[in-house]
Amino acid sequence: MKAFTALVTPEEARQKFGRAFSPAPIGVERVPLLEALHRVLAEQIRAGTDLPGFPRSTVDGYAVRAADTDGASTGTPVALTLLSEVFMGAEMHLRVGSGEAARIPTGGALPDGADAVVMQEHTVRGNTNVAVERPVRAGENVVPRGADVRRGDVILNSGRRLRPQDLGLLAGLNHPEIAVFSRPHVGVIVTGDEIVAPGQSLRGSQIHDMNTYTLSGTIEDAGGLAQPHGIVGDNLAVLVDRAKEAHAASDVLILTGGSSVGEKDVVADVIAALGAPGIIVHGIAIRPGKPTILAVCNGKPVFGLPGNVVSVMVTFDQFVRPVIEALAGLKDERRYGGSVRARVAKRFAAGEREDHVRVALSERNGALWASPLPAGSAIITSMVRADGIVVVPVNAVLEEGAEVEVRLLA
Repeated sequence: MKAFTALVTPEEARQKFGRAFSPAPIGVERVPLLEALHRVLAEQIRAGTDLPGFPRSTVDGYAVRAADTDGASTGTPVALTLLSEVFMGAEMHLRVGSGEAARIPTGGALPDGADAVVMQEHTVRGNTNVAVERPVRAGENVVPRGADVRRGDVILNSGRRLRPQDLGLLAGLNHPEIAVFSRPHVGVIVTGDEIVAPGQSLRGSQIHDMNTYTLSGTIEDAGGLAQPHGIVGDNLAVLVDRAKEAHAASDVLILTGGSSVGEKDVVADVIAALGAPGIIVHGIAIRPGKPTILAVCNGKPVFGLPGNVVSVMVTFDQFVRPVIEALAGLKDERRYGGSVRARVAKRFAAGEREDHVRVALSERNGALWASPLPAGSAIITSMVRADGIVVVPVNAVLEEGAEVEVRLLA
């Protein structure tokens, strides 16, 4: 099984693969909140209480009845009888009556009877009273109960990737643990006689493995658990055995290298040995990444990605990432700010394949400009130095100065 005779467009590839495999979350588990960062929420969260649960002061000062401060000024201060102090975290027994005030710290609970707080800077304290030198309005310097969240509000929906601020909100609403979707296990096999692990000396035309490390990072970023299964030379029997082991242990399997049409490119044969229906797409009109394989073997997605590291990263993002995210339960990934508009600094022209051009951004006269970086599929510095990627459609020409969308790289 060597040559792919016809290329399909990236969209056709997605559609064909989508008809063969519909990813769904693989399971749910409960984890402590401190372990939930970047996990995908598997339940809808409603607030069981108001947040804050009581009106709070936003300043250090004195809790008062706003009406008692009418007319107060530096020249004619209003004297209020000083009550006890509000203590953080303590039960509230104070009540502020007419003509009274209570010392209150920032974040302190507003006593009954009070409806505003006078900033400390606008008062002069005596032994038994406090002189207010500026009036306040009802509600001034106070956060009302429920100003952040009202009891019963839906605050987070299932399918959301949890961020640090989300964890803070969940903690504030007394959720010490949370239900999250299980992360899919993604097996990775790197193929090629020329590949050796970092730390080993190179001989002849050998190169160090980069794909295990870039893929492990992108898999984790997509919400999966990377499971590297090592480097395997271009030996069909050995590759089949290793692939079968990895396939059995994984929810998704990725093989890199060996997907083209050379004599030693045996990955298509390896994938064919993993089960039906097998290869769905082999050969996509995308640059870099033409020899990409999309397959489904015994109900599991299997991907044969090219060997060059930039091709791996581009094709992973286009075809593998959405599958892993769906298996991880991600529904409403927030990508606001994930792209920007810029002008191309140099003429772009795509041929018969959709071109994914790595670009560096710079600002010129208040506008963003996108400059192309070296285009080789093995030049990883084009990804390291890139701020984003511009997709140039098949046979399209973008003249210098044309406005384009730049998908920002993480």
